[in-house]
Amino acid sequence: MTTTPRTARHLLRDREASLILGAVLVSGFGSSATALVAGVWVKELTASDSLAALATAALWAAVPAAPWLGALADRFPRRHLLVATDLAAAALLLLLAATAAPGRLWLILTVLALYGVCGTVHDAAGTALAATALDPRVLGAFNGLRLTANEGMKLLAPLTGAALFTWYGGPAVALLDALTFLCAATLYTLLRAPDPASKPRPRHHPRGPLLPPSPTLRALVTAGACTMLLAGVNGASLYAVVDTGLGRAPSWAGVLYAVQGAGSVATGLAAGTLLRRLGERGFAAGGWALFGLGVAARALPGDAPVLAGSLLIGAGLPCVLIAALTAVQRETPADRLGVTAGRVHTLLYAPNAVALVAGAGLVAVTDHRVLLTAAGAAALGCAAVVARGRGLRSGKRKKFRVGKGTAKRGRSFLQA
Repeated sequence: MTTTPRTARHLLRDREASLILGAVLVSGFGSSATALVAGVWVKELTASDSLAALATAALWAAVPAAPWLGALADRFPRRHLLVATDLAAAALLLLLAATAAPGRLWLILTVLALYGVCGTVHDAAGTALAATALDPRVLGAFNGLRLTANEGMKLLAPLTGAALFTWYGGPAVALLDALTFLCAATLYTLLRAPDPASKPRPRHHPRGPLLPPSPTLRALVTAGACTMLLAGVNGASLYAVVDTGLGRAPSWAGVLYAVQGAGSVATGLAAGTLLRRLGERGFAAGGWALFGLGVAARALPGDAPVLAGSLLIGAGLPCVLIAALTAVQRETPADRLGVTAGRVHTLLYAPNAVALVAGAGLVAVTDHRVLLTAAGAAALGCAAVVARGRGLRSGKRKKFRVGKGTAKRGRSFLQA
């Protein structure tokens, strides 16, 4: 039986899926608020722009170690690991709220880095748990809704965090984030789905082949890495677009972020249906095309094309990421989902960090319109390659590999 266009509604009615999405929603709200406030908080404490940037970078310091951290999700019960990392993150935030001071900058940066470690482990465990707790046929829709929840929080949480910081200071934001993690931990404890990782299984070292020998997975992860590389160049050009291109104040970037977030929310809601109709290859290629057009549109003068470009970027960027994540969950044996998810996390997001740094240098010596036009053309070229690639399948599968045999994972609540 194939999924229907009402998959999203079925997911929201399913107990396990709704609990996981609820946990993502509440923890994502607090995390988005903290990610914005961390740099502002350090800036207020130290009056240093470079230290404020270092505080934001500390949140991403664990990305290179994601394969090793993700392997924990294959060694321990995933539901218990999610609860433990949520509680650990809450404890770190309470420590941050109690100890933050200009003379304790080293402690602030250490707490933020450990907070990033918790987030990396949490992402890998959450990806692995969803793949084994839910019917494989609805993973695309679930990943789309999860992205919608995250992007929706990015629209609301920064404003809430900024207002809370202005009124009550950084400790209040840290306390709010700690509370969201406690709520998320409570929701994960209510899950009833069996956890295959709770059974004894051999230790896997994260060395070896980066990804399973799946043409679909390898092609989509490669496409996702290229997307994030170009997204980094686009992100580095943002303030040049706002200032030089539009002649507006830097705060106008918040409007562009909001429009981009709206596009991501729309894509996340439609992801299940689009994946079912277009397949992984068509969905990813369409996202590349939208992203490329949006980046190129930002090189044009005037508010209208830049706003339209931001909307297209927001709609297109998640497509490749959702397709890649869904392929990871479908193509990877259950006992290696954690380490594979960690590797994919590194492969997808490390290029973005590198491109942000390189793009910042390029913007200083190159006209932003040239950079954006080149990045948009490269994205459109990649869309053509992905659309014609022979290694990508439509996403239809007859069997799902689990360990050495085949088994049906999760529960088929669509058969009701």
